[in-house]
Amino acid sequence: MSKAIRFYEIGGPEVLKLENVEVGDPGPGEVRIKHTFTAVNFIDVYYRTGFYPTALPNGLGSDAVGVVEAIGPDVTEVKVGQRVGYLMGPLGAYATERVIPARFLIPLPDEVTDRTAATLMMKGMTAQYLFRQVYPLKGGETILYHAAAGGVGLIACQWAKAMGVKMIGTVSTDEKAALAKANGCEHVIVTSRENIVDRVKEITDGVGVPVVYDSVGKDTLDASLSCLSIRGTLVSNGTSSGPVIIDAHQLALKGSLSVTRPAMAHFIQPRSHMLSMANEVFEMVKSGKIVSEPKQIYSLADAAEAHRALESRATTGATVLVP
Repeated sequence: MSKAIRFYEIGGPEVLKLENVEVGDPGPGEVRIKHTFTAVNFIDVYYRTGFYPTALPNGLGSDAVGVVEAIGPDVTEVKVGQRVGYLMGPLGAYATERVIPARFLIPLPDEVTDRTAATLMMKGMTAQYLFRQVYPLKGGETILYHAAAGGVGLIACQWAKAMGVKMIGTVSTDEKAALAKANGCEHVIVTSRENIVDRVKEITDGVGVPVVYDSVGKDTLDASLSCLSIRGTLVSNGTSSGPVIIDAHQLALKGSLSVTRPAMAHFIQPRSHMLSMANEVFEMVKSGKIVSEPKQIYSLADAAEAHRALESRATTGATVLVP
């Protein structure tokens, strides 16, 4: 019998329940996957708490890797026995196996293990679209990146270094600061004892940075805007501390600033583009420019504990579930 995490009401981690489920045969355009690792992302918290509305009851998780067990009619993207990963699929990745449309699947190269790939689907692809598409970096820039020791952050540290970009990263503790620096972050600001704006101005000789990547949201918004140089850009790519409300007048006063709020769903279309993005991520790993492994591993049954750790900022890097 297959198992899956389900939730029947909005709430804290305690609403997540491990249940026995029936997984049927794949229909047209679908495949059945046996998961090896499922990624835990902050977007999962958004769904669980109702920040992102969804129908209930429901499963959770949209990012996992595994092996194709069966394919339905008209599937040409993958084959039985092939190792695959996916992101942005329908909710339900917190499971031992599931049926999913084949169009979401990304074949995994032999050189990238399932364990590594589990940290790359959403998190590696996020670093790719932030640095290569939303605000394309050319090399030589000095940038500000919040949550530099997080799942995306550690990959971003390495990617920035590989591109010749000087990254200023924010973290909450000295332990996280050491981790970010070990992964290539040029300057690290420990927010529990340092002022973000003062440090950025000091590092940049008062000029500020051309771009800030901010996944924290409400708590860092004012600092992020104040750290930008004239005509700088705020990439608001998350709201872990709360929603972002922008006063357009302040954008003018602070230097004719720009703000963008990207969503992954709009950057992985069409499928050919998604595969191209993934290939660039895999090439960074195969070349040794990015090394990525889970920092926390929980059993599927302990998904609630994984959420508690994530929300309390007790985690670093990527968190995964083992079915």
